Amino acid sequence: MTFGVFFTLNAFTQANIPINTVTTAVPFLRVNADARVGGMGDVGIATTPDVNGAYLNASNMAFNEKDFGVGLCFTPWLRSLVNDIYLTTLTGFGKIRDKGGKGEQAIGGSIRYFSLGNIQFTNDQGQETSQFRPNEFALDAWYARKLAKNFSLGVGLRFIYSNLAGGQSDGFGNVIAPAIAGAGDINWTWRQNFKKDGQKMSHDVAVGMNISNIGNKVSYTNSQVRDFLPTNLGIGFNYGLNIDAKNTWSFAFDVNKLMVPTPSTKDENGNGVYDFREKSVVAGMFTSFGDAPGGAAEEFREFTIGVGTEYMYNKQFGARFGYFYEPNSKGGRQYATAGLTVKYSIVGLNFSYLIPTSINRSPLDNTLRFSLIFEFNKGALKGQPSGVSLIDDEPKKEKKKKNTDAVPLPNENQ
Repeated sequence: MTFGVFFTLNAFTQANIPINTVTTAVPFLRVNADARVGGMGDVGIATTPDVNGAYLNASNMAFNEKDFGVGLCFTPWLRSLVNDIYLTTLTGFGKIRDKGGKGEQAIGGSIRYFSLGNIQFTNDQGQETSQFRPNEFALDAWYARKLAKNFSLGVGLRFIYSNLAGGQSDGFGNVIAPAIAGAGDINWTWRQNFKKDGQKMSHDVAVGMNISNIGNKVSYTNSQVRDFLPTNLGIGFNYGLNIDAKNTWSFAFDVNKLMVPTPSTKDENGNGVYDFREKSVVAGMFTSFGDAPGGAAEEFREFTIGVGTEYMYNKQFGARFGYFYEPNSKGGRQYATAGLTVKYSIVGLNFSYLIPTSINRSPLDNTLRFSLIFEFNKGALKGQPSGVSLIDDEPKKEKKKKNTDAVPLPNENQ
């Protein structure tokens, strides 16, 4: 567990590249809890929208075909070591429709809760003093709107609370208090369907971008030196091939980079605080693309890449695979993922599994994640069905009875 402290390790990777991991406070904000995203290599910025995908790109929700939705995710953490650490999320959204598509809007909110299990505090003599359950949570509210038929813009606000030590002292007389922050997101999505006249096959192309967690620096003590939130730039691409009415295949990839300063040992004013820690939030964001001590080569290593593919049959069952890559000198998270999905009527269930592929262990190694989705339309499920469904959501149309008495009856008065 860290309290936002940055460390530069004097170690080298197998390629003789120095390890210089970029770390931040409240890193749980960068954990994807959704099992659908988890099954595709943590890719989801531009994929087909569902309610749980609002974490990665809220603007994408303006393209959601449903009117309302609720999503629940559960992600065990370090399950191979402990059984009481987990991340859970609850999300909801609603659509505000218009007749033409342009100006269509979506609003939503969520809560993200990270429980770090139970810890035992001891004194200097090793005697047990008290127990505490550290926890962190974030409350989100967001709004998305179509500015054109194929383009949407989204904004979000976030309240962040992190309580890691419950009022304990750090040994220097400083009480460790909860960290509180406010942050915001800004994102956009472009989505287009291409189909030639007379052909069953069509193509979906989407591109999205999200700058998330733009907010104040935080500290767990009364120190004037504060730590950055995990401000992140994410860009995603998705290509979907609708082979026919029953078979759909898609390919997606995301690229992410933390927009916070790279750790370095420079201290030009000699005050004992590294210069990168004294930067403002805005300065840290704009200089994060050119401040790595190793130059452009190290800067490129701060990008992470996720690729994923998804196959759906008859909008009923789906399978997913993906891979996530982070260079060894910047954390070394490298793993493959697999996932399944099924939906009955308005209820969808997703599963994902993480398969480690490097010597650097992930907290989610060999962990099965779950997410649940309820998405429906106004007026007892009216509207076109979307997502995966074992039955047709669209209400049955009343059949008009044919009038078999086509010949009029003779008039008795004639």
